[in-house]
Amino acid sequence: MAPRTRARLTASAVAAVAALLALTGCSSDEETTPEACLVSSDAYLQALREAPGEVRLDGTPISGCLTPSQEGGELARIGEELVVAATALNAEAREEPNGRAALQLGYLIGAVTQGADSIHTDLVRRLNSAANFSPSQLQPREFQRDFGRGFAAGQESG
Repeated sequence: MAPRTRARLTASAVAAVAALLALTGCSSDEETTPEACLVSSDAYLQALREAPGEVRLDGTPISGCLTPSQEGGELARIGEELVVAATALNAEAREEPNGRAALQLGYLIGAVTQGADSIHTDLVRRLNSAANFSPSQLQPREFQRDFGRGFAAGQESG
């Protein structure tokens, strides 16, 4: 076989393999962060108004915002917004123990825990700290009850 023909066949084979890899992809869509999750804490708080019902961000459950191979920048961005949301809900729940904030906060933590993988361990720890903060070191009974109800709902549908 002539060198030019061999070079063309090799180039064709390389192109075919590259096309096949492009079609199959190197990672699944499940490992990319959904665009719906790259939003502000206000968007998370708005969505959490549906708790204990199904909470969705443009159709995506909060647990779906955490993916096993999430890029660091996206994880940091989502994490920051989730911590801000948890901190706001905690403050609201402490001001109004009989309000809906503790339930929404429980849902948020339950949903994040449901979707978390090993790379999300630090985020879960930070969220739990924000969610359970209390200057008196003890949350009122109403908070604990509503938080638990929300947590269960978040684990189930979040």
